[in-house]
Amino acid sequence: MGGLINILAGNSNRALAEAVAAYLGEPLTKCHVRRFADMEVFVEILENVRGRDTFILQSTSFPTNDHLMELLIMTDALRRASARRITAVIPYFGYARQDRKPGPRTPISAKLVANLITRAGVDRVLTVDLHAGQIQGFFDIPTDNLFSATYMVRDIKERHDLRNIMVVSPDVGGVVRARALAKRIDAPLAIVDKRRERAGESEVMNIIGDVTGKTCILVDDIVDSGGTLCNAADALLQAGAKEVSAYITHGVLSGGAVARISSSRLKELVVTDSILATEAVRVARNIRVVSIAPLIGEAMARIAKEESVSSLFD
Repeated sequence: MGGLINILAGNSNRALAEAVAAYLGEPLTKCHVRRFADMEVFVEILENVRGRDTFILQSTSFPTNDHLMELLIMTDALRRASARRITAVIPYFGYARQDRKPGPRTPISAKLVANLITRAGVDRVLTVDLHAGQIQGFFDIPTDNLFSATYMVRDIKERHDLRNIMVVSPDVGGVVRARALAKRIDAPLAIVDKRRERAGESEVMNIIGDVTGKTCILVDDIVDSGGTLCNAADALLQAGAKEVSAYITHGVLSGGAVARISSSRLKELVVTDSILATEAVRVARNIRVVSIAPLIGEAMARIAKEESVSSLFD
């Protein structure tokens, strides 16, 4: 990039920030993002950023509120240091699942977080596989939603016989995402119809589509507790599927999710490095991580050079 930009990393995913910086051939800008004794966030940028095009790479993953505050305070530090433009690169955008009112007297937290980021002084947002595309409209600043499907498709083609693939949406709400991937590999689509009784639990009802003898690929944007995924895998195998793998963008994997998936009948779960993998994820027998650093790096380069980002997906 020839020294055109400054890339800053919060504490959420230093490894991804370093991979993106390496792709761009730019060193990470030196900065301290640490805590006072009472755990307040303190930020100090150690290089001159006046008039510069700056990028903060920070997923708002667990601990979500800490990482969100780091992003906001880093933004304020850059704004007060006279950075020319501040782009928040948020590979995983937390609070995205709260994008509407599912019942009375509940918040739309995704909109609140979008307001916080905008008011802090961010000029542009770059994110990956938003839980709902319309969240782009919650921001009053330019927002680019990148798609990891290119990397998923490449991996599927390298590791599976496409003649026997069936792409599966683990619920009705994810059909658009699954259909888009199925179209790219010219595969048929099936849907797991489930009824969720309460948050964090799911009950698989039936399979829409004939999966007999098929290698099923479950596709979704977030895997959290892993319950839905494991139940879907069981239902597909009971319906006659040959084997079941899953390609999920954001490996939230909270609580006992890794143990649940490791002991499940899933052949493999593939996630991206939008969220830093824990040690449990790294040693799990059937979880694998693919990097989207080149995707994020290329989008950042195009933003810096005022080139088209959408043409990445042509």
